[in-house]
Amino acid sequence: MAEQAADLRAEADELHGLLTTLTEADWDRSTLFKGWTVNDIVQHLHDSDLMAAASVQGPVPFNRLRTEIQARRDTGMTRVQEARDRLGHLTGKHLLDRWYAEVSALCDTLLALPPNARLTWYGPDMGVRMFATARQMETWAHGQAIYDLMGAARQPTDRLRNIAEIGVRTYGWTFANRGEPVPGPAPYVRLGAPSGAVWEWNDPSPDNSVSGTALDFCLVVTQARNVIDTDLTVVGKPAQVWMNLAQCFAGPPESPPLPGARPGGAG
Repeated sequence: MAEQAADLRAEADELHGLLTTLTEADWDRSTLFKGWTVNDIVQHLHDSDLMAAASVQGPVPFNRLRTEIQARRDTGMTRVQEARDRLGHLTGKHLLDRWYAEVSALCDTLLALPPNARLTWYGPDMGVRMFATARQMETWAHGQAIYDLMGAARQPTDRLRNIAEIGVRTYGWTFANRGEPVPGPAPYVRLGAPSGAVWEWNDPSPDNSVSGTALDFCLVVTQARNVIDTDLTVVGKPAQVWMNLAQCFAGPPESPPLPGARPGGAG
């Protein structure tokens, strides 16, 4: 548990460092992620961390907050509109301070939980290790849109191992979430880590595989890039169908960006 909580904290620290360099005008700029502004993205991260904190308190507080938010969504608000309406008083530097304090406190809370604890979330309950990794994944993935907007360098680290793990584990979820049949066995995944290590999942297969850098794989499974805009090598129908739809995060089905819609490297 200590490793996953530390990785979440490090991810938040890195994004916090970038956000401290933004001007007030930058916070209102639109990113290539659905036109969300920086304020929208950090409000969303803060909102998700508040949901995570409610989950740590127990299923009742989590479901109460979830019901309240869904009731507002049922009036016709989009996800971003609902967050703007509820958290719109938090913007810029004030939002940054509140988000960073909340995520830091969440890291401390998760670290104190028993390693075998399970927490309520959207969909099935999650073990606390995977729960912390899911928060890291969302922080990293949404942060990418801000790095892209600012043209800022982002050095990949082996913290990507956690995100790649979620990406591999959610192979079946990608299709179940869409009500579609799984197209075949889970592909063999072989990735080059930033440190130079090689990470592998599933049985080697010459005709059903995904290979390349861990960075590219994580950008695809978090829908921060279209697979065409990466250097991943994708072999076989199951792997190809997966990489064109991959979704490692909870919630309703989402589509990856169109080819070229979120161009550029990640660092």
